[in-house]
Amino acid sequence: MNVEHAMSSEPTDLSSSPPLAFVTGATGLLGNNLVRELIADGWRVRALVRSREKAARQFSGLDLEIVGGDMLDVPGFAAALHGVDVVFHAAAYFRDSYKGGRHWDALHAANVEGTRALLDHAWHAGVRRFVHTSSVAVLRGAKGQVIDESMLRDEGEADDYYRSKILADRVVLEFLDAHPEARAVLVLPGWMHGPGDMGPTAAGQTVLDVAMGRLPGVPPGSFSVVDARDVARAMILADRLGRRGERYLAAGRHSTMADLLPLVAQAVGVTAPTRRIPLALLHLIGAWNEVYARLTGRPVLVSWAMARTIATENDRSRYDPAKSARELGLTFRPLAETIRDEVAWFYANGVLASPQDRVRGRPTMA
Repeated sequence: MNVEHAMSSEPTDLSSSPPLAFVTGATGLLGNNLVRELIADGWRVRALVRSREKAARQFSGLDLEIVGGDMLDVPGFAAALHGVDVVFHAAAYFRDSYKGGRHWDALHAANVEGTRALLDHAWHAGVRRFVHTSSVAVLRGAKGQVIDESMLRDEGEADDYYRSKILADRVVLEFLDAHPEARAVLVLPGWMHGPGDMGPTAAGQTVLDVAMGRLPGVPPGSFSVVDARDVARAMILADRLGRRGERYLAAGRHSTMADLLPLVAQAVGVTAPTRRIPLALLHLIGAWNEVYARLTGRPVLVSWAMARTIATENDRSRYDPAKSARELGLTFRPLAETIRDEVAWFYANGVLASPQDRVRGRPTMA
């Protein structure tokens, strides 16, 4: 693996070289799957990471360039944008915003101002193509309604994370207005699951909590669940086929926890919880978890902010894939396949003890 940070000053023969992609958030669930998809398609990849040690574990055996850096300091890695054909922006501040407390300053700095700085520095480095990871958070419909890309969420109805994604989208579209020669496309993922979840994300933590019997019951709420590999494919297709300034849903399928948990339990070989947790109780659990998280510093699955979001977004997770299917040719793999591959990755990387080890009494590592 190439771990050089300084870019070579030697000229590159672009006529004979594969295209070069710059991927932000490269070790994350979406980012690492995007890197793998790009390499499989024959791209050269330059990956922005905050932790070189994490990158070495995530990308062992792959041929790519690693650039150390942070979206809070875009000038610190801006030199690495020279020679790039496309920027795939997959980095975002997300997880901590649902751990309790207020995180608006961090959300705005990373998701909004970081995107603005990345666009500006990429432009001055000669990059003219940009694929932005937006979110279904920027859309909203009535309960039970099928939602498409035109149904934008009012900023006043958004929590802090959702608001940061709305503003980041505006930054991208305003940049296009000011730079007619630039081309950017926006991809809107749902709740991503899949292999490579080193964090883990809240999605991966849900799988681990089911595996270890930590869930007291079935939480309420609905989600649009999608494989991170399908979102990665959507971003590559959006670069090739998407129209300038357009949004494309990569949201996956409407699901409830009652749909998801049995798939996880089957993949792990445990019994799924069946008792339903009332929404009022979920709020109490979230409030207690916030206190617990502050006292111990340990992550929790459901905070007060997460409980509130589950309540307001319940049954608002039916997204119309027609535009992405028609214009990009995007399809989604079965959810059961996604969960099986996610669990297999946790086994292979020692996050979960294998069924054989569980029989022998070896503890789960997570």
